[in-house]
Amino acid sequence: MKKKKFLTLGVMLLLILSTILAACGGSDDKDSGSKDNASGGDSAGSGGEKTLVYGRGGDSVALDPAVVTDGESFSITGNIYETLVSFGQKDMTINPGLAESWEPSEDGLTYTFKLKEGVKFHDGTDFNAEAVVKNVERWKASTDKFPYYSSQFTVGGEHVIESVTADGDYTVVFKLSQPQAPFLKNIAMSPFAIASPTAFEADEEGLSTQPVGTGPFKFVSWVRNDAITIEKNPDYHIDGLPKLDKVIYRSIPENSARLNELLAGNIDVADGINPSDKATIEGDANLQLIERPSMNVGYLGLTVTRPPFDNVKVRQAVNYAIDKQTIVDAFYEGLAEPAKNPMPPVIAGYNEDTVGYEYDPEKAKALLAEAGYDGKEIELWAMPVPRPYMPDGQKIAEAIQKNLEDVGIKSKIVSFEWATYLEKAQNGEADAFLLGWTGDNGDADNFLYTLLDADNIGSNNYTFYDNPELHKILVAAQTEIDEDKRNELYKQAQEIISEDAPWVPIAHSTPILGASTKVVNYSAHPKGSDRLVEVDLQ
Repeated sequence: MKKKKFLTLGVMLLLILSTILAACGGSDDKDSGSKDNASGGDSAGSGGEKTLVYGRGGDSVALDPAVVTDGESFSITGNIYETLVSFGQKDMTINPGLAESWEPSEDGLTYTFKLKEGVKFHDGTDFNAEAVVKNVERWKASTDKFPYYSSQFTVGGEHVIESVTADGDYTVVFKLSQPQAPFLKNIAMSPFAIASPTAFEADEEGLSTQPVGTGPFKFVSWVRNDAITIEKNPDYHIDGLPKLDKVIYRSIPENSARLNELLAGNIDVADGINPSDKATIEGDANLQLIERPSMNVGYLGLTVTRPPFDNVKVRQAVNYAIDKQTIVDAFYEGLAEPAKNPMPPVIAGYNEDTVGYEYDPEKAKALLAEAGYDGKEIELWAMPVPRPYMPDGQKIAEAIQKNLEDVGIKSKIVSFEWATYLEKAQNGEADAFLLGWTGDNGDADNFLYTLLDADNIGSNNYTFYDNPELHKILVAAQTEIDEDKRNELYKQAQEIISEDAPWVPIAHSTPILGASTKVVNYSAHPKGSDRLVEVDLQ
């Protein structure tokens, strides 16, 4: 995607005003979205502009929520866009969003949403029922372009959302082709935020770099691999919010550099903090430690269509070869637990009784011998950015490389820029790759079906794993309203996945953030991307 810079008259005036204030000994806060050390510290008690500077490990891929799958994109879009229903500020409960209320039919095939009136998109156009209809029709028209829509709302290539219609200006009716137990959880997810139809009808590709939603913040600028700036929406439909005037998201790939920027007061929040740096933050009177509730999994994916991982015994051998406990002890500093399933224990339907794979190098060697493994070197892909489920992909890759070498599997560690890494892995170009997932909606379907069902090959199923028996179970679980029966189906699914071993589940982490003590009302959300609508600076 080409870089585009948009500088409005308002921003130019702010730049001029900032220069004048700096010359007079006032705030040196700058609106660049680039390399300046902007800080919100000036705002506390001074009546100045409240600018929060957020340090993160990687850049966004795009700012159209419908087309992306990465958390760094959703961290921005979640503050620019809104969904019909929303999760709680701190948990996964379903709350009103752009819809004030909703009513499901008894058979679970119809949902009627009453929309909030008087809401406008950032381009000044009206949010209404027709806008919702046009967004859903956009998603349905190109499922290959919108991976989350394909993952959550298609089964076997068929649309779960059969139709969506406007009943007047502020009522929308969804008709489903089959009951979907997690429908409300799905529609609350970030990819299903409502964008301005005027914007995407005029320039659909442009929405990726010029987002237009209804949210508490409006897009200002984006300098690739540097910074994204958003500002307060003065016409936001909830009185008194947001508290901040501006947020600058700075991309600082090195964890240590990001921590140093926080310690120096150049940023107000630092995401992706190394677990080993927890004590440093706790020991600084000017900083606070924020723990994010765990709802994730970090894993090593084994692309089942590429030798040698087209052989299940080789995949099982790799599971036995990796010493997860040592990895957790070395790199997570007590802020994680070894994983044995593709979903974390906090999700309903987790199978405590799945056997999993204990660290057993000798069993790994025996399985490799049975498989006739030829000893050919593989590529081991290491993530270039820290993620909540994996704070240091390079170091974890090095530990895995040693484990594999010990059982006779030679590997070469490679990496790519983050967007390229995701694209190439999605296309099945990796042998073995480190990746992970933070749950979007708190449902087992969002882990097992989204990540490991054949329907999602080419979107979120990066391993190209395809098991027809698993598919039948996961589809049955989607339509099963009885929670106990659903949970049993998911337990069966985890047993099948464990046996087929397309992944090595490594860890479920408790991610940590560091922040200035001036930052108040910050809620670290389990889904990994935080809405800053209530955050303030003192």
